[in-house]
Amino acid sequence: MLSLAAQNLLSPAVAFFGLGVLASFARSDLSVPRSVAQLLALYLLMSIGYRGGAEVAHQGLKPELLAALAGGIILSFLIPFVAYALLRVISRLSRVDAASIAAHYGSISAVTLVAITSSLTQLGVGFDGYMVAVAAAMETPAIFSALLIARSGQARPSGGLLREIAFNGSIVVLLGSFVIGGITGERGLAMLKPFIMDSFAGLLCIFLLDMGLIAGRGLLQGWRLLSLPIIGFAALMPLIGAGLAAGMAIALGLSPGSAAVLMTLAASASYIAVPAAMRLALPEANAALSLTLSLGLTFPFNLTLGIPLYIAVASAIAS
Repeated sequence: MLSLAAQNLLSPAVAFFGLGVLASFARSDLSVPRSVAQLLALYLLMSIGYRGGAEVAHQGLKPELLAALAGGIILSFLIPFVAYALLRVISRLSRVDAASIAAHYGSISAVTLVAITSSLTQLGVGFDGYMVAVAAAMETPAIFSALLIARSGQARPSGGLLREIAFNGSIVVLLGSFVIGGITGERGLAMLKPFIMDSFAGLLCIFLLDMGLIAGRGLLQGWRLLSLPIIGFAALMPLIGAGLAAGMAIALGLSPGSAAVLMTLAASASYIAVPAAMRLALPEANAALSLTLSLGLTFPFNLTLGIPLYIAVASAIAS
């Protein structure tokens, strides 16, 4: 595990993330234009989705795919209840704030998905392409769990909110690319290889540089909102989520690589899809606190220490 952690910390992507954080702390004027950052995010999601679809086309639809989808959905729905209960015990957060944070931790971070798949590829550890579809399926159940917690039988989610969640941009591009990759298969992947695969690592570095800048600025602005128990939650909850996913991976009989992906997804925290949904569903929740925790604390934890740990554990437990 220490060897994996050292490899991850010394990888170019993590190093550029660290550069972004340090630049923010130094109050540098370094920045990545917003339009460029959005384009990079679109590219990364499209690349991951397309490769996953092409892999499924190569392997064929299997019962394992449906089982993994069901397992991911169950995890995403249940984890917010665990996160909410923990927050209510260790902090004085309101019901709405705790529910909003819990939604972030039940959903997934697409960028963390990119990081784990990139790490596994560098290590030569294979994983099932359908895990991309599992990631997309894990985006939304946590939002419904949080609404159940926060509203507890009051206002039901509106049709507008449901549509907003279902057609969130990250879900559309991830699932859409997955479907296109499945349709065009290996022939399409060969045609797009210079764009989809060869350029991936370099563009990921630029994107994570921007993520580092955002995370650093979030910490500078939001540190006053953090108490020691809440800071501890940002490191403990990923381990709890990964532990639950490890049990699910054993039950599903996932390979080490796929188990590592599932554990990382369950350990990650959303800072794109869920914040957008919470603005609509729970506008009274403190968005700054949720983002500081998910992006400023949990994302760096997973990127530097979490992913090597999840890979090591998955290698030990998976079939």
